Amino acid sequence: MRESSDRIPDEVLKEIFPEKLTRCQVSEPIYTELKEMILSGKLKQGQRLVREEIVRHFNVHEYAVTRAFSQLRKDGLISSNGRGGSFVMDR
Repeated sequence: MRESSDRIPDEVLKEIFPEKLTRCQVSEPIYTELKEMILSGKLKQGQRLVREEIVRHFNVHEYAVTRAFSQLRKDGLISSNGRGGSFVMDR
């Protein structure tokens, strides 16, 4: 267990990151870029979206990609099968 002296002081963190980003704010650019790629045809119908590749590409936590995928599903742009795969839907 780390001692509290190992933590970066809140004052220093506030200088580095003046505003806390919410999970929605982190997932929004991912959602926007994927949506644009689907609508422009760069991502084709039936193409599989590999969560791990997207996590690495954006250098974000998996949760941000999960939230972006959730919104893309709500918008009818991707579908998911029961085994965790996500695929571009027909527009």
